[in-house]
Amino acid sequence: MKITLKGFAENLLFAANIFIVFLLIFGHKISIPLWLQPVGRMHPMLLHFPIVILMLAMVLEFFRFKTAYAKESLYQNFTSGLLLLGVVFSAITVIMGLFLSREPAYGGALLDWHKWTGVSVVFVGSAIYWCRNTAWYKAPVAKVGAVVVTLALIMTGHYGATLTHGENFVLEPVTPAKQIAKVPIDQARVFEDVIMPIFSQKCLNCHNLEKAKGGLILADANSMLKGGKNGQLFVPGKPEISLLLQRIHLPMDEKKHMPPKDETQLTDDEMALLSLWVKQNAEMKKKVLDLAENDSLRILAAVYLTPPQTVEEEDYNFSAADEDDINKLNNNYRVISPLAKNSPALAVVVYDKTSFKPDVLKELEAIKKQIVSLNLSGMPVKDEDLKVIAEFKNLRKLILNFTAIKGDGLKYLKDLKHLHSLSLSGTAVSHKFVDVYADQSQIKQLTLWETGLSAAQIKALQKKYRAISVVGGFNGTGQLSSKLNPAKLNVESRLFKQPFNLELKHAIRGVQIRYTLDGSEPDSIKAPLYKDPIPISKNTVLKTRSYKKGWVSSDLLEFPLYKSTYKPDSISNLLLPEENLNGGRAPALIDGQFGSIDIFQGRWAGYIKNDFSTLMLFRQPVVVQSVGLNAIRHLQANSLLPQVVEVWGGKDSRNLKLLGSYRPPAAKPGDIPLIVNMEVQFKPQSLSCIKLIARTTKKLPAWHPSGGKPAVMFVDEIFVN
Repeated sequence: MKITLKGFAENLLFAANIFIVFLLIFGHKISIPLWLQPVGRMHPMLLHFPIVILMLAMVLEFFRFKTAYAKESLYQNFTSGLLLLGVVFSAITVIMGLFLSREPAYGGALLDWHKWTGVSVVFVGSAIYWCRNTAWYKAPVAKVGAVVVTLALIMTGHYGATLTHGENFVLEPVTPAKQIAKVPIDQARVFEDVIMPIFSQKCLNCHNLEKAKGGLILADANSMLKGGKNGQLFVPGKPEISLLLQRIHLPMDEKKHMPPKDETQLTDDEMALLSLWVKQNAEMKKKVLDLAENDSLRILAAVYLTPPQTVEEEDYNFSAADEDDINKLNNNYRVISPLAKNSPALAVVVYDKTSFKPDVLKELEAIKKQIVSLNLSGMPVKDEDLKVIAEFKNLRKLILNFTAIKGDGLKYLKDLKHLHSLSLSGTAVSHKFVDVYADQSQIKQLTLWETGLSAAQIKALQKKYRAISVVGGFNGTGQLSSKLNPAKLNVESRLFKQPFNLELKHAIRGVQIRYTLDGSEPDSIKAPLYKDPIPISKNTVLKTRSYKKGWVSSDLLEFPLYKSTYKPDSISNLLLPEENLNGGRAPALIDGQFGSIDIFQGRWAGYIKNDFSTLMLFRQPVVVQSVGLNAIRHLQANSLLPQVVEVWGGKDSRNLKLLGSYRPPAAKPGDIPLIVNMEVQFKPQSLSCIKLIARTTKKLPAWHPSGGKPAVMFVDEIFVN
């Protein structure tokens, strides 16, 4: 039998449609093997071809029944072949996309819209091809079908672009950047109001719940702390080995530079804020005013929280620097980047004081005309070095915070006609030099926090130079908070194998640390007073507060501790979670990383139709007497604890017996969100194989607002003892 190219393509189209239906129905139960993942990743490479072909085919189909073309065999055959080609390649592209969607970096509603509009293109396009020669297929049907496929193509492309490049990708160049409202400095928290907005504006396009590039999500603190495929995002207290700071300081053309070259870049101040935050242990709850008044992070945060002044966009009268010069000057202690897209103006930041020499500034000779912003915070810059800086005639902003400047060198800067912002915080400049400079220069803003100037001298400058914004303090926003920080623990992980002594410390002398282990909140009178290390040998929830006379007590620190003696050599889920709730893939159940009360932060595995069932294998038998599983009760999210948790064990998967079970208490109206460790205890037994089952509660109770609808069961970490 002779097989034609057209016949082969038609059979391929039919098979592809069947395979797509199969993937849509059973895809959530399929694990894509590693060798097939590159096929899925070819999805973005192939998708542009069928878009163009289908668009052209739909235009031709729309006019197919026009009198001038109805009897033109060339027109009809060409349209038919073009449509077949477009639909076949669209089907292949959709199959690749379905493979790609199974990777952990993708998920959420946006992916669903992209998937279903893409699938619609294939199904409707295929239907048009197979029906276009039937008697009932007339001009109105052809026009409707062409319009439907075209609209579906446009929507698929829109959702794909948003998924890949972030919201407002198309109109971003012509729309103003979204401004995040600044909170008053006396209410501001370092992470929530200073650090997190930086991530939101510059990083969330690629690292969100819909598209976790590199497995990294930056939508909230818990996801941030988990890191991504390349490990932790940062190491608290160690900026020099933190991946975050390494990536943002890479040269612009480096593939791993973040944000990517074509995205809006971090400003000098934003990079400095991130570096200082990591250096100070990446605190998540501390207020800005909890920091010392001369603290660099507090000073920069205060500037960041100050509402920006409205200024007209500047039109620079100099040409762009040579790209080769910029690339040569970018290195591991100096970053040079455009001030804005398509702008010739450059911003320079120097950030490694151990590498700083006067030559670091002299080396900028080739681009001195284009430098408009220079950040030398923390560098050992001396007054003599300002001679070199005085050669940067187009300089607008100069930051010399915490340098060795004393003031004599300010005379070199008075001829910089464009310099409007000079920051000297943390330096030893004197009133005499600042007064002379302010009188002779055209400066518009002078920042003088924690300098050699007294409050009276700063007031005198403010009164004398009313055209200059002299910033010397918080302008009456409040005193340094006297709220205590929580105590420090001698452990970082919540997981432990062997009994140990838990130590608590506080940096301030005379602080009383009160704690509880029974779930109650520690008060300042009845709760045990910490004196000696606390022995920990089983699952425990430590709650602690710090107290001192004349101080506001610290926030409550709640730290669960889980014992897990054995880690299985292999683990596999026998029943898979819901497609969009699969944060707990099998290895994640024993990795020591814990889900939080925020269910959707990516750690929890959610089950609605299936029960949870996992199989754990040990190469050598282990003596086990309990198995625990973390689950969450969250009524607002329709989440209930399992009906029952069962532990089965034996020598292998074919010879298992029920070792024990646990039934959590039923939920009641008004129950607050709670993470529960459900431990099944039994007589000690030597086991090589353990099967853990948690059976879902099928329906929400009648008293629940969604009573009768399916309940969700979320599970996370497993503990074997």
